[in-house]
Amino acid sequence: MRALVTGGAGFLGSHLVDRLVADGHQVTVIDDLSTGHAEQLAAAADLHRLDVASPWVGQLLLRVRPELVFHLAAQADLRLSVRDPLADARTNVTGTVQLLTAAVASGVRRMVFASSGGAIYGDTEQIPTNESHVLRPASPYGAAKMAGEAYLSAFAGSFGLETVALRMSNIYGPRQDPHGEAGVVAIFTNQLMAGLAPVINGDGRQTRDYVFVEDVVEAFVRAASGPAGAYNVSTAKETSVMEICGHLQAAVAALGSGVTPPSPTHGPAKAGEQMRSCLDWKRAREKLGWEPKVSIASGLARTVSYYAKEAEGYL
Repeated sequence: MRALVTGGAGFLGSHLVDRLVADGHQVTVIDDLSTGHAEQLAAAADLHRLDVASPWVGQLLLRVRPELVFHLAAQADLRLSVRDPLADARTNVTGTVQLLTAAVASGVRRMVFASSGGAIYGDTEQIPTNESHVLRPASPYGAAKMAGEAYLSAFAGSFGLETVALRMSNIYGPRQDPHGEAGVVAIFTNQLMAGLAPVINGDGRQTRDYVFVEDVVEAFVRAASGPAGAYNVSTAKETSVMEICGHLQAAVAALGSGVTPPSPTHGPAKAGEQMRSCLDWKRAREKLGWEPKVSIASGLARTVSYYAKEAEGYL
């Protein structure tokens, strides 16, 4: 199968590319490398350094003629979306519409879209939250993801393009950027290994639904052939920021490096931050045969081990 992955040099994208290559598919990658890293890509993948909103994307799809598109490229910084909603919309709305248009013109059979569970639902009374819950995003980033899903639905109805939206909870695992704005697991791991105290915003009781990157990749693979629609990709389990920090302290201590992981400090709470986010994944099990396999303790231990091996001289 000829597959195209946007954002394929990023954290999740590079793991998905690895899986597609391992499964024997011909993989083309679009990534502007603003946050992705070419060295993370499988050698067999064909990388094109392009902005997803560039008009050259359409010409590339006409030349490559992919059967399937995985759309992961995004402006993923929620705080940047608040500071500059137009820049966020250029990538996350205009880029998505342009890719959909190119997909139709080049004969793509299906597009699988990386949506966002927490950002698209906003604060909810239903925990865990299922796909029938009203969408009420509280940030421009969430609004853009909701718009992307609406455009997928419109292109399915108007042009017959098969579309799937995966509403992912908080993804973590190896290769996540420890220097970015998002990804508390990678950020805290990097700080703890350096002997620095992680800074927790607020009291640390806010919860998220953390899903391991390997499980998310499996969901994308299954979405390539399963029924169209929108699916949560999650664990339906809440873990607080304090609990995450405790797990990571234990995992870093278990490395036996001689570094004693410091206790966290607390900073001011983020204005407007959701206190709880947790998603129900039953629809994905019913329709795609998918379920999360990696426990939070195992996933965090594997993540810390990865970063320890990456840190020269740590062990």
